[in-house]
Amino acid sequence: MEPKLLSRAISVTSQIDAKDVQSIRQQGFGTIICNRPDGEAQDQPSADEIGETANELGLKFVYIPIIPGGVEDRKIAEFISALNASDMPALAYCRTGTRSATLWALSEAGKRPANQIIASAASAGYDLRQLAGRLGEG
Repeated sequence: MEPKLLSRAISVTSQIDAKDVQSIRQQGFGTIICNRPDGEAQDQPSADEIGETANELGLKFVYIPIIPGGVEDRKIAEFISALNASDMPALAYCRTGTRSATLWALSEAGKRPANQIIASAASAGYDLRQLAGRLGEG
């Protein structure tokens, strides 16, 4: 697990498991957001398992599953609400971190220029140029 900083408020990473939660807490994260639907892979830990461990360690946990290619406006609104209610900084994860980075980028649309959002994602290793039209001129 290697968190990648998108902004002061949020980092993203690939799939985590319950044993990573203590390290996440020690790194200063206050909230974990799961964007990976349960059951995508047989060896994938469930959101409930990670959420239970997070709660035991005093972290908030939010489950906003995103199917690949399925970042709907409703999910963006849920993500924004989760961030607004989060203990910062937050760590979002999915299989590779791309869905979480995409969700973050779309939640930033209209708040700052698209090229800044895309550059922030690129510095974390995520190529989100295909979102430029959806991010608008912000």
